[in-house]
Amino acid sequence: MPDSLDERAARRGQLAGLIQAHCGRTGFNDTPVDGLRLIYADCHRPREPVCYEPGLVFIAQGHKTGYLDDRVIEYGPGQYLVQAMPVPFECETHVDTAEPLLGAAVRIDADMLAELVAGMSLPEKTAATQGLPMAAVSVTPAIEHALARLLDCLTDPAAARVLAASRRREVIFEALRGPQGHLLRQLMSEQGAYARIGRAITRLRADYAAPLSVADLAAIAHMSVSSFHAHFKRVTQLSPVQYQKRMRLLRARELLVAHAGSVGHVAQAVGYQSASQFSREYKRYFGTAPAHEAEMASA
Repeated sequence: MPDSLDERAARRGQLAGLIQAHCGRTGFNDTPVDGLRLIYADCHRPREPVCYEPGLVFIAQGHKTGYLDDRVIEYGPGQYLVQAMPVPFECETHVDTAEPLLGAAVRIDADMLAELVAGMSLPEKTAATQGLPMAAVSVTPAIEHALARLLDCLTDPAAARVLAASRRREVIFEALRGPQGHLLRQLMSEQGAYARIGRAITRLRADYAAPLSVADLAAIAHMSVSSFHAHFKRVTQLSPVQYQKRMRLLRARELLVAHAGSVGHVAQAVGYQSASQFSREYKRYFGTAPAHEAEMASA
């Protein structure tokens, strides 16, 4: 028998309570459970550049708006975000004055995804129906129950050690059965362009500070350079050069907030030869100078 609206509201209230009890700061909070991070925000955050790792993002309270090219993606209680690839986008956080935003991010590992896809024998969508690598999906009772069981590991150390991995698998399993599960399944298709672009992105993220060789990335994807450019742009809405630049700037922001060195040191660490060029591009992307970002983080 399907859950009633009251039962769903009560369960989401329980999820929000569990999340809030284990959040120590604004932003993403690591937990003892591998592959599970909690999200907390107590005030509105305007639209800003972000990049999530592949995973599922659930919002128990409050809501977020994602902007990818000309597409607007709303997700809050009753929805979750499927992030099939680490694609830079812009995100706005909406918070009620009386209640903070509370959410959970479940990481998707390639090995775990491959095992699940192989065991499920689900059909793949054709290349013609491939969409962007992120989408908002309605929560089902099954995936909500699976998430609740995973969150329960936060209060039970023995369950966290013994059951957390299987419970995370269950959450991802339910996402694979959902209406946007094909976004994840396509990553495991050896012959599909989607998966091949994914492999190139993995290399690009690992070597973001190194000089870019589009020819090398195209070879990793087993494509010609022209075909690689076209498929890369279709999936990420960016050229490879633009993607690398945004990865560098996003990493630079992390380093500045973590007080990992001067602006010049950070610029060099992420691959810039010119600190002035870095400062210009940083301000253009984030709307604030890197020196000011570092000062705000120290305040």
